[in-house]
Amino acid sequence: MSNPVDELISGFDRALRTLSGAHNAARANPGDGVDDSPLQPEEKAHAAGLMRVNHCGEICAQALYEGQALTARSGDAQQTLLAAAAEERDHLSWCRERLTELGARPSVLDPFFYAASFTMGALTGLAGDKVSLGFVEATEDQVVKHLEQHLQKLPPGDQRSRAILDEMRNDEAAHGEHALQMGGEEFPEPVKQAMALLSRVMTKTTYRI
Repeated sequence: MSNPVDELISGFDRALRTLSGAHNAARANPGDGVDDSPLQPEEKAHAAGLMRVNHCGEICAQALYEGQALTARSGDAQQTLLAAAAEERDHLSWCRERLTELGARPSVLDPFFYAASFTMGALTGLAGDKVSLGFVEATEDQVVKHLEQHLQKLPPGDQRSRAILDEMRNDEAAHGEHALQMGGEEFPEPVKQAMALLSRVMTKTTYRI
């Protein structure tokens, strides 16, 4: 593992990039080339609200992975977490692009949720790599369910957002499976249900603001 001071500096730089929208996706946006049907104003506002929630979710994912990587016990666990974070940055970029297309902005609460998620990630990492990687799987399990709900809630004509969320769902499921393969401890269902309740706070607040 590298020098802790270097990690802090690099992590701070990545945090600024995450919150400012400076990241560029390494992969093409799944919505590119997908034709939308015209959306009514209320449909457009609803789609924007959903994508604002998903964008904030990706802000939280970046923070969680950064916090966990900072306190990871082994180099393998740290690299697994940072590699997942890099792939998640594609999601972050795609969601932000779609928000711009819909004439909407990210949530003003993004910095608050980043700080809260980073703290949670760092504390989870201190509990050990087995717990930390298990937390990744539990988180991604909730994210997959959340994305499936949003795919059902999107306006029928919003095929561009649908293509983005569908690709994100596939990636999130793969991250969860990989975390277990790396030795993560699967969390009991009551813990996952408690995590779902907490995620609803973010969902309810960032849909509009």
